[in-house]
Amino acid sequence: MSVKQSGRGGAGGGRAPKCLICKGSCSGFQPHSWRKACMACGCSTVDHVPGNDPEDDQQMGRLLTDSPCSHLTAKVKGGGGLRMYKRNRMIVTNPVVSRKDPTFNTTTYDWAPAGLNQKLAMQYMELLPKSQRPVSGTVGALERRRQLLSQLPIYDQDPMKCQSLASEEEISSMLLFVKQYKQEVLGVGEVALPGEGGALIEAANQRAAKEAKDGSGSDKKDSTQHQDHSCTDAAADAINGTDDRSKTEYRCSGCQGQVAKESPAVYAERAGYHGALWHPTCFTCAQCGTGLVDLVYFWSNQKLFCGRHYCEGVWPRCDGCDELIFCQSFLTAKDGRTFHRQHYCCWKCGQSLDTPCQH
Repeated sequence: MSVKQSGRGGAGGGRAPKCLICKGSCSGFQPHSWRKACMACGCSTVDHVPGNDPEDDQQMGRLLTDSPCSHLTAKVKGGGGLRMYKRNRMIVTNPVVSRKDPTFNTTTYDWAPAGLNQKLAMQYMELLPKSQRPVSGTVGALERRRQLLSQLPIYDQDPMKCQSLASEEEISSMLLFVKQYKQEVLGVGEVALPGEGGALIEAANQRAAKEAKDGSGSDKKDSTQHQDHSCTDAAADAINGTDDRSKTEYRCSGCQGQVAKESPAVYAERAGYHGALWHPTCFTCAQCGTGLVDLVYFWSNQKLFCGRHYCEGVWPRCDGCDELIFCQSFLTAKDGRTFHRQHYCCWKCGQSLDTPCQH
């Protein structure tokens, strides 16, 4: 088996995206041959936010496939088994009062939690800082895409996107690792009111029963349209406030502060629906403290992690190419950074990092 080397170009095949850090001084993203950086400005690939929504949905679909979250994906017709992320968008229309004919303001969210009515979804959004709300065309939407690339790098899940796997043994090690974290660690947070963990359990059980009946989730009506299929209508009603809640106080598993009963919270199935819940702003990676994009988490040692920091907690990550290191022989610098042996060099001139160069 050989590994095809590939990179990400400009959005939609058009002009190369400019750097969000350098802005006008960057002529456009020019990928380095192995380092995840721009040759034009030296900043990270992530800082250029290359690609587009369909690419992101395809990569997320690959990540969630063969995991307990596969219900958030849909089979692509004629795609040879390819599955796409059924990203839940939300469109909010508000009337504008004027003296003339009524008009409407429409706000589109590039992503919203699945399985909620609009009222509860908007409550959730309003709890986020404005700069983090993924409203289409805003800084918040751009930051969401940036976090997708940063927290869930494609080369942490797909050997075909890796440039540094040099043997069948390394490829097998990566495939086994990906299979393990999909089955044991990966999850997607769910939003509900405090005390409604029982409804989430019921919805999860219904999904499991449906998947068993349909044969691992294959359904004749499966499509690639972005819509919400996370639970049945009955379960959705329970999630949106009709459940009987007897507990009088709820505490956030992140900050330990009180969670109001009428305020939406985030649940993580792997943490237990009855044992843990988080304020939306507290559903963050235990290592970097960043909000978990699209509520995708990796549950390990009773903590939430983003994909990047979970993976590099299991396997070392090369500080040169940013890929995980699956080979037996690698270098560790005095400051603790790890490198593939061939990447322990200046990425501009190739000189060893042990020898100072002009770069």
